[in-house]
Amino acid sequence: MRGGYRPPPSPPNPEEREPGLLTHDALGAGAGYSDDYDDYDEDQTRFNEFGPDDDEAGADADGKKKGKKDKAALTPKQRKKRRWKIVRRTLYALFGFFVVLPALAFTIAYFFVDVPTPDEVLAQQSQVVTYYYSDNTVMGKEVPDTGNRQILKAGQIPDTVKHAVYAAEDATFETNNGFDVIGILRAAYNQVTGGSGGGSTISQQYVKKATENEAPTLTRKATELVKSFKMNQTQSKEDIITAYLNIVYFGRNAYGIQAAAHAYFNKDASQLSASEAALLAGLIQGPSKSENTDYTSWRWNYVMDNMVKYNWLPQAERQAAQFPTPLPKDQTKPQAITGPNAFIQGQVEDELDAAGYSKEKLQAGGYNIYTTIDPKAQQMAADAVNKYMAGQPAELRKALVAVDPKTRGVLAYYGGPNDKTDAADWANTTRNPGSSFKAFDITALLKMGKGLGETYDGTSPRQFGSRTVRNAGASNSCSQQCTVAEATMRSTNTVFFDMVANTTGWQAVRDAASEAGVKSVDNPKVALDNNISLGGGTTEVTPLDMASAYATFADDGIGMDRHFVTKVTDPGGNVVYQAPSNPAPAFAANNAAKSKQIAGNVTDALKPVIDFSKLKCPSGHECAGKTGTQQYVAPDGTTSATGNSQVWMVGYTPSISVSSWVGTGGNNELKDKSGKAIGSTGLPAQIWQEFMNNYLKGKPSEKFSTVDPIGKTATAGTDDASSTTKTTTQNTNTQQPTTPTQPPSTPPTSETTTPSRKTTTSTPGGILFPTGDGRNNLGNGGGGGG
Repeated sequence: MRGGYRPPPSPPNPEEREPGLLTHDALGAGAGYSDDYDDYDEDQTRFNEFGPDDDEAGADADGKKKGKKDKAALTPKQRKKRRWKIVRRTLYALFGFFVVLPALAFTIAYFFVDVPTPDEVLAQQSQVVTYYYSDNTVMGKEVPDTGNRQILKAGQIPDTVKHAVYAAEDATFETNNGFDVIGILRAAYNQVTGGSGGGSTISQQYVKKATENEAPTLTRKATELVKSFKMNQTQSKEDIITAYLNIVYFGRNAYGIQAAAHAYFNKDASQLSASEAALLAGLIQGPSKSENTDYTSWRWNYVMDNMVKYNWLPQAERQAAQFPTPLPKDQTKPQAITGPNAFIQGQVEDELDAAGYSKEKLQAGGYNIYTTIDPKAQQMAADAVNKYMAGQPAELRKALVAVDPKTRGVLAYYGGPNDKTDAADWANTTRNPGSSFKAFDITALLKMGKGLGETYDGTSPRQFGSRTVRNAGASNSCSQQCTVAEATMRSTNTVFFDMVANTTGWQAVRDAASEAGVKSVDNPKVALDNNISLGGGTTEVTPLDMASAYATFADDGIGMDRHFVTKVTDPGGNVVYQAPSNPAPAFAANNAAKSKQIAGNVTDALKPVIDFSKLKCPSGHECAGKTGTQQYVAPDGTTSATGNSQVWMVGYTPSISVSSWVGTGGNNELKDKSGKAIGSTGLPAQIWQEFMNNYLKGKPSEKFSTVDPIGKTATAGTDDASSTTKTTTQNTNTQQPTTPTQPPSTPPTSETTTPSRKTTTSTPGGILFPTGDGRNNLGNGGGGGG
């Protein structure tokens, strides 16, 4: 019917239907095919756990539907089929939960976890830093708080050691993929039965230690297994075992096999025997029991037997092996740097830090630091100080520094005993240098083209405006026509104060000192003035400064940076830092000849000071130098004719420059053990003489370079009459003695007191002046020699 409902055609008779597939026989194809499972499916609705749908329920003979109570009971065959279906589904669920899901999680984790590389792990480890003397002998070691750790590279660990570790921890290491199924099952069994032994492979142990995650959780264990597997796919076995043996703990504060070899047997890992390697390998599981002989013997036997078992050790060698008794702990403890040498370490760390190698970086790299310190010179410095300071008053402090003029490397550095009585580094503590600073007054004058023959009024006292300047004593004064050469030998304060105030200016003196190598004068926070002429007031330097600066004179006016470090190498011996060599003319830019001439003239001025100070040059060696004393000023402003608060001696030969200092921690009058005042010929001069004699004994003779004089020339004599002056063609002007009517251009310094020293004081007349020279006698105070 068009546009109307058309009923579907009636189903054909079974006999008229097309043949169906055997698998579709349930559609009514017939009785010729039977299948138990198909029968089971037809009857499923009868025992479905939710029951059959209402329209699927059978009907009785009256056409009424049957209820649930009218269901037919399951046959044994049907019940059996139902049970198997439940079993199958349970097994499918278990397989998915315990196999498929873990495998899926493992695969996902593999691509997302990061495996630490050996280099990344090592970068996080603090290692031992070894310090060497200039002769390559060990000065000492800096062991970090995290323990003694020394890193080896792949290929540096012998097979004997590796096999011992395999025997102790993971016999299948060379063949497993980072985990051992048998080992895991064995560990699980041991946990259930109360046995001992874990299932972690070496790779898993390494991951745990490298990540520092030892949480007893399944998540950590699973992640550890994935990382271990991935590491074995991306890194070689050699790299893994090397990395592991670099970080594993062996007891005795030793991390890594190299540190352990030294901690127990005082040898490198490459020198370990199979027996010694077995003992160390056995300690990995119980490092805290390293001193328990019963435990270590038991573990040693276990490892040795396993080495035989896996064909890593011949049976005959095993039978002949004896237990290797470790050395006592005290004998193998790393040699720490203590006492005076600890001050050297501090200087080294500061120097390398400025070069980009912080202490943390040094420890991370486990570097070897080769210093410029000569062990013999260092011992001579300590011996010289101890010889003359023995029995002296406890409040006296001392320092000695020796520098090589040719390299500017520090040969000896004694800043004090560094013990409970005195832990300060006096070699690097700033103090007033007194008359030893006059060498830079001379340098400033020479740079102007004026020579040692320039004359000034050397009488005492002299008035500079409202300021009075005195010489230290009669022997320190000279005539009104006193040459600079004579004034240098006698340390005539009035001449140098006049010369700086009216000829060079204090800025030129500061520049000359800086050019020579005195670093402390570059401090912008320190306001300098004419007191610099006598090394007083705010002028402060260190013994290290003075030895370095005088070395510039010894090296013909060539300036270089002083240094304590020759080079730094990594554990493999590769040089990672070399001390820069930057020689350049110090006193005349780009003019080495001029700078040499200036330095040579300074040396000529300083040579007569040695005899005048009752010192002697070592046999066969020309020498030059300058003493310096700082006058003691009491808290009430009074001074002593002979009292000093600090005393210096700085001198050099062509091959060594040495600075010696004695003082106290503050402004105190210096007296020796006999109660006598310490002067310019006292303790520092005696210490300097002792060191120079011992250091230069047996060394080739040497002389200073000969240079032309600058400006007027003069030779210092024993008195004014012996002083000669002549004019050279370089400067024909004659300077008359100067007696200025105006005070120096710089104002008097204000009174300043620090815990360590008093830099200025006031006289009874109200005039301010720096405390002493060598001695800096300004104002109305008395004076002594300098």
